[in-house]
This record gives sequence, C-alpha cells and structure tokens, in this order.
Amino acid sequence: MRQLEMESKKPIMKLKFKNANGKLKKMAKKLGLVLKTFTLPAGYTCPGAKDCLAYADRKTGKITDGEETEWRCFMASLEATFPRRRAMVWENLEMIRKALKGGVEACADLICESLPKKFDVMRVHVGGDYFSREYFMAWVEVAKRNPDKVFYSYSKSLAIIAGIPKPDNLVLTASRGGKYDDLIDRLAWKEARVVYSEQEAADLGLEIDHDDEHAAFGKKDFALLIHGTQPKGSAAGEALKQIKKLAKAASIA
Repeated sequence: MRQLEMESKKPIMKLKFKNANGKLKKMAKKLGLVLKTFTLPAGYTCPGAKDCLAYADRKTGKITDGEETEWRCFMASLEATFPRRRAMVWENLEMIRKALKGGVEACADLICESLPKKFDVMRVHVGGDYFSREYFMAWVEVAKRNPDKVFYSYSKSLAIIAGIPKPDNLVLTASRGGKYDDLIDRLAWKEARVVYSEQEAADLGLEIDHDDEHAAFGKKDFALLIHGTQPKGSAAGEALKQIKKLAKAASIA
C-alpha cells in the first residue's frame, strides 16, 4: 500500500514549452496574443534540412554543420551556447519518442496534457521539425482537439507530411532550402525563403517577415532575413555583418 501511495505521488512528466521572445514577442504584443513555443533538438529531428543543417552535440554543445550547409540554424547555435536549453529540447524529444511507441493518440495525449494553461498561438518547432508521419499526425490531432488555438510551424519535411489532412488551425509554411524543395510548387504551400539582404527580398518580390506574423497568419510567400550566429568568413556571415552595419547606421541617423 505504501509503495502504491509513493508511486501515485510521482510527478507526471510533461513537455516543456517556452514563452515568446525576440521577434515572436513583437507579434504577440502587436496582436494582443499569448504566444508559446515548443522545441526539439535542431538538426537531429530535421530529416528534410539541407541549407541550414547544423547540430549541437548533446553533451558538449559543439556545433557540426552539414556538408551542404549555407547558413547555420539559429536554434543549433542557441543549443550550443545554453546547456539548459539543450537539455530541455532533448528531454522533450525523449518524451515524444516514448509516447509514440504507444501510437499517435498516445503522443497527442502527452502533448495536450503538457500544453500551457493559457495561450492563443503556439509556434511548433522553434528548433526541430516533423521527423516522422506519426509525429506530425499527433500534432494534427492536437490541433483538432484545440480548435480555438492557432498552431503554426515552418517545415522542410515535405515528403514526410505531404498528403496528411490537417485542420485549418495548424498552419504550415514550407521552408525553402531543404531536400524536398521540388515539392513546394507541387503542393502549392506558402513558402519562406532566407535572404541575405533587404534588396534580395525586394528583387524576389517578397516581404520580409520581421515578427512571424506572415508565418502564423499570412497567406503569401515571404522572406526571412539571415540572422543568428553564422560561421566566420562564410557568405552568410558576411551578409549578417553587413545587415548589422546598416542597422547601426540607421539607428544613429
């Protein structure tokens, strides 16, 4: 009896969610919304990544870029810098994997039971991606169970999740620069493209999304200005230096 009482008092393991920060906080404040985020390990859970592929070693945090990496994933850099964040995203992944052994419904149950009590919008995967069809289907079920909430994400896992019906409150943006870019036009998804300057975005006829509002609520293709920590000497790194230089000059003016 005593053992049963002790087991019943064991804390229920829940996934970890974070408050909006940086550009996401701008959107939340502007629209008067409560925005939360969910994250998995960058790179390790991104089967469709190519141009942005990077991994932070689980133990050491050491960054490894992919063979075709053109710009480094922002979240991989954060994981490398902050051990607690790195531990959190791996704990999330371990719980998700364990739940998936019980099927899609079991994983959806875990996510729903872990959701913050108060939020209007959820960015699914500040880092990471839909690494399997079953995992994506779990989020589809979560969105169905919470029709008054908006769940949105960027994804390069197009070949994995294509063809799976989803509710309108699960908003997807195809992230160009992956292994399955050829599917973007065929699927007619809204897409986001990383650019190295505002002029590049203008030449492409794309608006730059500075706060994720295009991703969460927009209907058109858009651009994302290169950001994060980029390798020294790389084209992405030089572009980032120029962006910061122009921003500094504008603030002085």
